[in-house]
Amino acid sequence: MDADQDWSKLIAGHPIFSLPKAFSGLSALSTSSLELSSNTLPSFTNVDPNVDALTPSGRRQVMVLKDADLIVAAGHEVRITALGDAKLNRSTRQIYKTLHTPNIQFEIHQISLSPSGKLLAVAGAFQVAVVVLPRAGFSRLVPETIDCKSVQVGQFYHASNSAAPIAKIEWHPWGEAGSTLMVMTTDGKLREYDISVDTDEPQQILTFIPERRANSILATDTSEREVASFTLGKGRADWGPLTIYAVTKSGDVYSICPYMPQNACIPTSYVHALECFISAKQEFLAQGTSTEAKNLSTLYDYQHKYVTALIKQLPPGTIFPSVSRSVLIHPPTTIRSLSARQGPFLLQPSPRTLDGSEGGDATDIAYLSFDADSDEGDGDGSETEHLGVVVIAFQDGKVDVCLDVEKVEARWETKVPNRDLPMLAVYETIDLGLVSTLNQLTVTPGQGPLLDLLQANHPVFLLDPIHTEAFYVCHAFGVHGLNIGPVLQSLAAALRTDDDSGGTSLDAALQKSAGTTVQPILTTFSIERRCSNPVVAVTIPNDVYLTYSIFILTSAMRITSFPLNLRAEPPHFPSSHTLPPDKDSESFNQQSYWLTPLEGPPSYVSLLEKAPYTPLQALDRSSGLPKLPKLSLPKATEGNGGFVLTPDILRYLGDVARELANQSAAVRLAVKQGDERVKLQQHEITRMGQKAAQMSTLIENLKGPRRASTEARLKKIQAEQKALLARLDRVLQGMMERASPGISENETKWFEELRRMKGEIMGLGQYDDESLVSRTRLLEREYARLTPSLKEIFEKEKRRNEKVVESNQGLGVSQAFEFGERSNSERIRISEVEKQILDLATKMEVAVGKPRS
Repeated sequence: MDADQDWSKLIAGHPIFSLPKAFSGLSALSTSSLELSSNTLPSFTNVDPNVDALTPSGRRQVMVLKDADLIVAAGHEVRITALGDAKLNRSTRQIYKTLHTPNIQFEIHQISLSPSGKLLAVAGAFQVAVVVLPRAGFSRLVPETIDCKSVQVGQFYHASNSAAPIAKIEWHPWGEAGSTLMVMTTDGKLREYDISVDTDEPQQILTFIPERRANSILATDTSEREVASFTLGKGRADWGPLTIYAVTKSGDVYSICPYMPQNACIPTSYVHALECFISAKQEFLAQGTSTEAKNLSTLYDYQHKYVTALIKQLPPGTIFPSVSRSVLIHPPTTIRSLSARQGPFLLQPSPRTLDGSEGGDATDIAYLSFDADSDEGDGDGSETEHLGVVVIAFQDGKVDVCLDVEKVEARWETKVPNRDLPMLAVYETIDLGLVSTLNQLTVTPGQGPLLDLLQANHPVFLLDPIHTEAFYVCHAFGVHGLNIGPVLQSLAAALRTDDDSGGTSLDAALQKSAGTTVQPILTTFSIERRCSNPVVAVTIPNDVYLTYSIFILTSAMRITSFPLNLRAEPPHFPSSHTLPPDKDSESFNQQSYWLTPLEGPPSYVSLLEKAPYTPLQALDRSSGLPKLPKLSLPKATEGNGGFVLTPDILRYLGDVARELANQSAAVRLAVKQGDERVKLQQHEITRMGQKAAQMSTLIENLKGPRRASTEARLKKIQAEQKALLARLDRVLQGMMERASPGISENETKWFEELRRMKGEIMGLGQYDDESLVSRTRLLEREYARLTPSLKEIFEKEKRRNEKVVESNQGLGVSQAFEFGERSNSERIRISEVEKQILDLATKMEVAVGKPRS
């Protein structure tokens, strides 16, 4: 781990993590303003559009990684450095470059890197801007400042005094060229900006909080009309990628589906999969006749129309099952109605509240999906590969884990609103221990309750880019790592048990299911000073040139890193790692058709258990994180009298010592168990070696004397078998002769019939003309005689037809048509003249004969 330790030392002293310029010089601000305490609590909770202070209020994410380049926002500055060069050239002086962005004159609270890695979105409390990042090789430039193009986004909506605060910014992964930026404000407006088209006006606006009616008398809490965060749904063959979830500060979850950027690049495989999904549901509903089925069929007709409009935009050559590729698609305009807001979601059962807490506002929401990369469906994750998990964080350190068992589907606004509310299944409620930690501390006279510090707490989720089951929660008091892998394994086992038992043991399996693994990583709260440096950024490298680790930055620009371990994927066929089945089991009896196991106990019984050996949890370091959280406490001020040993500190030290003692005892127990396991396996290896030697001796015996005796016995059996067959033939012949020594009357008639048929076919003599053979030969001679004359007649007829065709070629189709028209006209004129003559003869009383037809 020397390389990891050097990496931690390398970034710990890097100048890019120096404090902003506002904390240096004659009019420097005090570093205590960056600490969260009872004295600085008002500056963390008050929102003033005219004052954009340096305090880290609300959502903070001021550090991102672009490949091997580290980008940090400090105050108004955006700094960048190449960590790869710094790690390779350790002897050189560590430097960073400052991006010159005159348009950014606000305190940066959030930064987000576009999917293409070329654009950086920065947001303050009220304003948003986009910076064009420099190209690779910027570290070799001499100036310390690099001129970069920057532009403010939506100044009319985000730069005025009456603008709503920024809740979250995020790039849409399906935006064309990675230039679609989504900006959510606390008033529930999600604005979509296409940076390559227009940075002032949004392409689309989604409303999660409807406008308050003027004459409405409903009393609603303010937190119910303020959006805290949003996230994008996920999925492969459903409406997940076209769904947006938003959470209000009261904890209500809403969604809008369908939503796609105005200029989106969507994989063709997803469009075809969505079409199959809707077609399958339509076919299923076509079998029902209830009113609910008819209503759903109308909804699916709208969905089918929407997907059909998407398919019409696919270019040629993308018909399923062609290779999937991303193509430019625009939102369909065939459905004029807007996408309906669905919610609030019903959380069933109701999430529990934490002990000692009065509750807190929701701060963030995230959507986790666990799509299997392999196509094999028998792996451990096949039962949960389409399962979605929604996690919601609250100020008091509560994290609700909800299962998305009923996926959101596309709905549009209608005159009759839909009264059915979507549902999320609450699996568990996680307590990060913030309330219990603050309640254990004594309050000094004149100091407010320490639980008031939770008002400035804003937990934020960070998803692991490599392991989808792991995510992190950073807050004002540190960082916690959460692993939902045990939950997925329990759900997969419960579903497999439910399938095997016919649905009777699912509830029992869910009652025994495991919970999410929670591990504190970093603690920034000082028990001595009753203050904390809130965590303002957490990032995980996803580059091959950087070590897989986690970087944590506090408000005092103190960086902490932990190396992480790459965990191996579980095997797809876990049954292959277990011992062979018992001989009494059905699977064992079906292994061989020829070999039948002997009755009684098995010939060999292993000393080991059937299940693979699993070390105790004390020795599990699969994540690479420490068992106890690391301390990153605020530094003592100059006026402080020094370290003071208080009862709270003694209590904390006692808790840590007790935890270390428990871990030490658990490690000793695990080591002892491991030693016992090693001895047992060594003994088992000895027994297996002895058994293998016995089997080798038996095999050699079978190959040598036993084989020779067996072959001799087989030859003797074959000779006796031949003698028995010959004797059987003789016996049968004797029995037949004794049963019927002469030919019977029926046999005599049959033989006479055969002779008669032979005479008719072959003839009675050599010159019999009435036989079938003679008549066949005569027919062949007559056919050979007539064939030449018939061929000659056929050729003459063919030549005559050719001459007729040639004679008729002088008159074409058009000419024949004209002659026909002329003939018809002349016939009509002749008919008219005949009629006139007949009329005249009638008048003159002259007899005229009938005209010829």
